[in-house]
Amino acid sequence: MITLGNAVPDFEISSTGDKTVKLSDYQGHYLIIYFYPKDNTPGCILEGQSFRDNIEKFTALNAVIVGVSRDSVRIHEGFKCKQQFPFDLLSDADEKLCELFDVIKLKNMYGKQVRGIERSTFLVDPQGLLVREWRKVKVKDHCEQVLQALHELAAD
Repeated sequence: MITLGNAVPDFEISSTGDKTVKLSDYQGHYLIIYFYPKDNTPGCILEGQSFRDNIEKFTALNAVIVGVSRDSVRIHEGFKCKQQFPFDLLSDADEKLCELFDVIKLKNMYGKQVRGIERSTFLVDPQGLLVREWRKVKVKDHCEQVLQALHELAAD
């Protein structure tokens, strides 16, 4: 598990666009990694749309966005296309990235305990350090919080 202020270990993971991406691919850029529970569900659609609709603001701040869930790349491709997401979605079916960022939690669903992704976002700086994290994210206004953090970092 990684903690604020520390380097994020390089990882390799399957992505939309028939790619395998690594953390080191994003060196020199801020990287926003947002973890979400499941493709094509209401909160996950709204969160992705919010990042999509503000992509130019993130790009202007030298930031790249990636979304992560346990869905397959094939399902991600359909979700990305349908929602016109201009960023990649990463498939963490084996939960390795989820474990690294400690986002797999026990949740109550219809009276049963199930393991699932706790909606969380992480901001990695251009040198690969974890500089901000948001856990138990509420979708409303979350994108603005991430943009504000980027503005603060750019001002330093």
